[in-house]
Amino acid sequence: MSEKRDIEEIFSKAVRAGRRTYFFDVRSTRAKDYYLTITESKRDFHEDGTPFYKKHKIYLYKEDFSDFQDSLSQVSKFIIKEKGEEVISDYKKKKSENENKENLPSDLTEVNLDDI
Repeated sequence: MSEKRDIEEIFSKAVRAGRRTYFFDVRSTRAKDYYLTITESKRDFHEDGTPFYKKHKIYLYKEDFSDFQDSLSQVSKFIIKEKGEEVISDYKKKKSENENKENLPSDLTEVNLDDI
């Protein structure tokens, strides 16, 4: 007979980022010590258009906090140093292209040469 374990959430913080949400949850072990789970939840859609969420989870224990924080800090600083804080994205370019398509006269047909 399996024993169902109640996982107590001690503290939680959510960070919303577009279609993604990151959850930082402090939980308790069987020994009543604490650990951290980091969950990425990303909204996506089935072929029929109904939404669902993809979730990825990381378990981080206290003995790894220092190395994790150091590495996250180093990598974050490297990215900001190399690329700055401005977001570089194809999203703006694609949005602009789509707006231009909407402004085309209705008697024109768009042809994608990659499809030929």
